[in-house]
Amino acid sequence: MANADAKNKVFKKKYSRNRVKFEIYGEELIEKTVNASGNSGRVYLPPEWIGTKVKVVRCGSE
Repeated sequence: MANADAKNKVFKKKYSRNRVKFEIYGEELIEKTVNASGNSGRVYLPPEWIGTKVKVVRCGSE
């Protein structure tokens, strides 16, 4: 159990909840809400985007 507690402390230090600013250059922006899908989440994107590189930024609830 002590090992699991140590891992949780490292995780909390690595991933803070503070908001940060991202500057991203791209061609198009779509804002969507993530839907539940089993034990994960899913966002559907246009079929034209298949094979392209995308980046996902979590904005939080606003």
